Amino acid sequence: MTAGMEFFCYHRDRSGSVALRSELLEEHWSYMDLYAKEMIARGPTLAGDGDMPTGSVHIVDLPDPAAARAFAFDEPGYQAGVYRDVLLRRWRNMLGRTMWDFPGGRTGGNRYLVLGLGSGEPADAPVPPDRDELIAYGPLLSDDGATWLGTAALVRAPDPDTARAVLIPDRYADIEVHNWQFGGRPS
Repeated sequence: MTAGMEFFCYHRDRSGSVALRSELLEEHWSYMDLYAKEMIARGPTLAGDGDMPTGSVHIVDLPDPAAARAFAFDEPGYQAGVYRDVLLRRWRNMLGRTMWDFPGGRTGGNRYLVLGLGSGEPADAPVPPDRDELIAYGPLLSDDGATWLGTAALVRAPDPDTARAVLIPDRYADIEVHNWQFGGRPS
């Protein structure tokens, strides 16, 4: 990885964009290949049944906020209108590893994106004690890294409620839980 700043990027699909998303899959992968060395984690979020994409998560190490905005908004799916919005925040890799270093591997068990959105005093700053089930974990921050805005985690858990429990509920304005899977080109 480079010695830049880490960023969390979540492109959320717009309704009715599945066909366009599918059509652009190779362009998306080719674009992401350009960032392979900077990638900490990546993969789609999925509808409850697990086969319909609802978004795309990328955690990357880039030089600065301008490079992160270019990464997020030059993405082929974004340019073509696949996504309804983009959540882009500075992030701090509290585990110090990539998803490929996750001891649980790429398959087996349910995987989730857990987003806790908040403001004020940082919540859940230390890594939870059961870190073996965490794929990625860290705070969401302002561009300058000075203001805490939430926490993002990729976690293996038996169900959404267990995944949600990785964050302390009363510390957040909202906690979202999305089915997630390891992304990238099939091997």
